Amino acid sequence: MSGAFETPPVVKNLIIINCLFFMAEAILPHGLGDLLIDKLGLYYWGSEHFRLYQVVTHMFLHGGFSHLLMNMFALWMFGRQLEYDLGSARFLTYYFATGIGAGLLQMGVSWIEIGRLEEAAQAVGMTPYMQQVIAARTNVVTIGASGAVFGVLLAFGMMHPNAILMLLFPPIPIKAKYFVIGYGVLELFLGVSGAQSGVAHFAHVGGMLFGFLLLRYWKKSGKIYY
Repeated sequence: MSGAFETPPVVKNLIIINCLFFMAEAILPHGLGDLLIDKLGLYYWGSEHFRLYQVVTHMFLHGGFSHLLMNMFALWMFGRQLEYDLGSARFLTYYFATGIGAGLLQMGVSWIEIGRLEEAAQAVGMTPYMQQVIAARTNVVTIGASGAVFGVLLAFGMMHPNAILMLLFPPIPIKAKYFVIGYGVLELFLGVSGAQSGVAHFAHVGGMLFGFLLLRYWKKSGKIYY
C-alpha cells in the first residue's frame, strides 16, 4: 500500500498538467482561453470543429475551478494506490484508455440524439428552428478529466472492493464496491433521464465501461491480479 500522502509520478504529473491547462484557460488574454477550449475540447465527429486529437486533449480542460478540484482530488485519492498496484506505465495506459473511451461513448450518444432530431425534423419539415437545434447539439463541446477519473474510481472498486470509504453526504462508511456500483447506476440514470443537463454523464459511464473491459482483459491475460 502507498503512503498516506505520497504521490507517485504519473498521478503527480497528470495533476500538474491539468492545473497548467486550467491556468492557461483562466489567464490567457483576448479570449485565448476560450479559443483553447474551442480547439482542444471534444466535438461530435459530425461537427466542423471536430479534430481527431480532441479525443485526448479534451481530458486536460475544465469548465471551472470546482470542476478541476473535484477531478484532481479524486485522481489523487484513488489514482495513487492504483499507480502502485498497476505500475506507472500501465496506470498511464489505463488512464488514457478510459478517458478516450469516455469521449467515444459520449460522441456515440450524440450521434444517436442528433439522428433522432434529424428524423423528427424530416417528419415535420426542416424548419429554421430545427436547424438551429440540430446545429447547437452538433456543436456541443465536451471537456474534463471526469471520464478518466470515473475509470480510476471503477478500477479502485474492482481492485479494492472491500476498502471502506467515508461519504460526506450522508457521513456514513461504505465499501468501495458498493460505492462504485451506486455511482455508476446514478450516472446511467442521469444520462438516460436528462435530469442534470450540462454534464456529460455518458462520458462518466464510458470511462467506467472501458475501464471494466480493460481490467478484465488484463486479468484474463495474466497481466494483473486482483
